[in-house]
Amino acid sequence: METTGMTPGQPVAVEPPPSGLPVAPSADVLPWPSLLVLGAGTLLMVTAEMLPTAVLEQMSTGLGVAESSTGMLVSLWAAVVVVLSFPLVRLTRGRDRRAVIAGGLAVLALSSALTALAPTFQLAVGARILGASAVGLLWATTNAHVADLVSDRLLGRAVAVVLGGATLGMVVGTPLARLVADAAGWRAAFWALAVLGVLSAVAVRLVVARAAVPAAAALVTSTGAGEPTAGGPAPGSGGPTGVARRGMGQLLTVTALVALVLVGHYGAYTYITRLTEVPADALPGGMSALLLVFGLASAVGVALAGRLGDRTGSALVVSVAATALTVLALGVVDTSPAVGIAVVVAWGVVSGGMPPFAQTLILRLAGPERRSFAGALIPVLFNGGIAVGAALASWVVAGEGVTALPLLGAVVVGVAAAGLAVSLRRAV
Repeated sequence: METTGMTPGQPVAVEPPPSGLPVAPSADVLPWPSLLVLGAGTLLMVTAEMLPTAVLEQMSTGLGVAESSTGMLVSLWAAVVVVLSFPLVRLTRGRDRRAVIAGGLAVLALSSALTALAPTFQLAVGARILGASAVGLLWATTNAHVADLVSDRLLGRAVAVVLGGATLGMVVGTPLARLVADAAGWRAAFWALAVLGVLSAVAVRLVVARAAVPAAAALVTSTGAGEPTAGGPAPGSGGPTGVARRGMGQLLTVTALVALVLVGHYGAYTYITRLTEVPADALPGGMSALLLVFGLASAVGVALAGRLGDRTGSALVVSVAATALTVLALGVVDTSPAVGIAVVVAWGVVSGGMPPFAQTLILRLAGPERRSFAGALIPVLFNGGIAVGAALASWVVAGEGVTALPLLGAVVVGVAAAGLAVSLRRAV
């Protein structure tokens, strides 16, 4: 379709998508089929990352290595995501994001199959590096595509839906993988993940829609007059485009502070089994039940975050401050089982809401023109925070004991909350 003799303000005609491909939804309506398929992809991504921890003993025995070596497969995964996310995003820049996501899921499936076939630990390491490379690109591309599917008004809810899949990966995906491993062996768990990866890649190609509003169109209308676009406010009105034009400074500042939050939070979470022994002993199922409670509470936090997506900046500050308080409260979980369980539930809810708030805010600060950069920044941020937090916590525990973690973690998260409050005086 072509238009000629256009007058100023006349909308630009767009070629219809090829027959059989999913059509772009309205940017003012949540594209549920697309979001659910992308959420299923994040579930597989998190399950793939954490699977060695679920089959630690069996996998170590099968590959003939110590459990500590198998555990390093998770740390290696995070390191690869941090190192390769930006280069891979640059390499695939300009390509259809749906094709990149589908291709990444196919590579993740291949990595899982190669891990299932690996006769030695060294080959398993190579297969895991391949999978981590794919997941770094998957996170970056999925983040950017979700932001392009909806208007800014719905961004918080869309992010919460997709990140809900990641939460389910921890709560459901990893335990189910363990059940498969107990029934048919650890290699069967990786084979199951490979099959699901292929199915997910196919679903992305068949279901996920193209962007509702291309990035270029979100920057300027055909009038060139800076009118509101994509259902958002005009530049300078405090909306996403106006915020993005404040420059990279605020984006990088907020990103650094969110990374600091993750260092403190995941430092404490690394030793959750040591910190919460008393409340865990009071539950049927012990520590497994308590971890399930924490995971379900985190899922509630993600769901609540979707309801508060219009107030991203203030909601992030509140959730981070509340996370600092609950981490500090870990120091009194030994008071009684009821107090301990209540602290764990509160910690799960407030920390569960933090990632959707942070991710939505980063994408809003980036704006359409920096969306790919922000999409890659998010997995680097989260994996880096997890790695640094776990390493620092291990160092503190070795020197001062596990009881030193709640106060230290709370201070780190609290400082980040204060920094975010100052940085976000002009809330998004």
